[in-house]
Amino acid sequence: MQVTFLGTSSGVPTRGRNVSAVALRLPQRSELWLFDCGEGTQHQFLRSELRVSQLSRVFITHMHGDHVLGLPGLLASLGLAGACTGIDLYGPDPLRDYLEGVLRTTSTRIGYPVRSHKVKNAAASGELVLDDGDLTVRCTSLTHRVPAYAYRVDQKPRAGRFDIEQARALGIPPGPIYAELKKGRTVTLDDGRIIKGTSLCGPERPGASVVYCTDTVFCEAAVELAQGADLLIHESTFSHAEAEMAFARQHSTSTMAAQTALAAGVKQLALTHLSPRYVPGNPVTPDDLLNEAQAIFANTVLAKDFLSIDVIPPEPEQAPDAS
Repeated sequence: MQVTFLGTSSGVPTRGRNVSAVALRLPQRSELWLFDCGEGTQHQFLRSELRVSQLSRVFITHMHGDHVLGLPGLLASLGLAGACTGIDLYGPDPLRDYLEGVLRTTSTRIGYPVRSHKVKNAAASGELVLDDGDLTVRCTSLTHRVPAYAYRVDQKPRAGRFDIEQARALGIPPGPIYAELKKGRTVTLDDGRIIKGTSLCGPERPGASVVYCTDTVFCEAAVELAQGADLLIHESTFSHAEAEMAFARQHSTSTMAAQTALAAGVKQLALTHLSPRYVPGNPVTPDDLLNEAQAIFANTVLAKDFLSIDVIPPEPEQAPDAS
């Protein structure tokens, strides 16, 4: 999976950062998922290497404007392009009413299916928000001034690496049969031999996992959702010195984000949703927030608009040689 940040500011855009939006490019298929859609997100798509025509699902964390005001315009533009076959929307209960209200009052017609899915019950029960056969999505409630949700995307385990040299040594003819064996399936050859694909594949490989967590003050629900994730994307609206303001506004500091990453045992942390007050030249800069987080969780990066991160799960450990 590949994550691309399309907006990393909180509240309002700045010269260098747009408001919240993160795109997830799915592995081995031409498909994009979008997490939040702040104002101007469709412009950010145009400035990136991503193709908005590949967008199939949008996940909204909460109904504050810097996370959702770009959605009507993006959907309208997709309709005008005429290539969209449908979009699935996931988010808080008011999302559908908000979207329908904007489209109705602006006389905007969407000529493709828009399917809405409320995530409140899934967040409360722990049930999956989505299972498409290859990827699953879960969510949890965060601690913010309005209902807000964090999302976790997990790629299901993949078949082990196919030993093509062993297959050739067995005289298995290359072609479509290799694809079946790579999936671990059992096949019967023309000469009557029965070959188990599992015998030609290495250990099952874990899938990648990404957690998107914004807006919230530090909460145990986020720690639980992020357990063992390969990448945690977490808001870092304030510096540690402004923790009192963070609690009052129910946002996170850089240290809260790092504490969440450390407690959850994630592989990497990306800080996003930075307050516009932190710009180069001011007393506190984004680099200062990064340093604060790295003092607690070393493998932290500072997100910026158009930064892309490849999320690659670790290879499974090989069994020790019996000899």
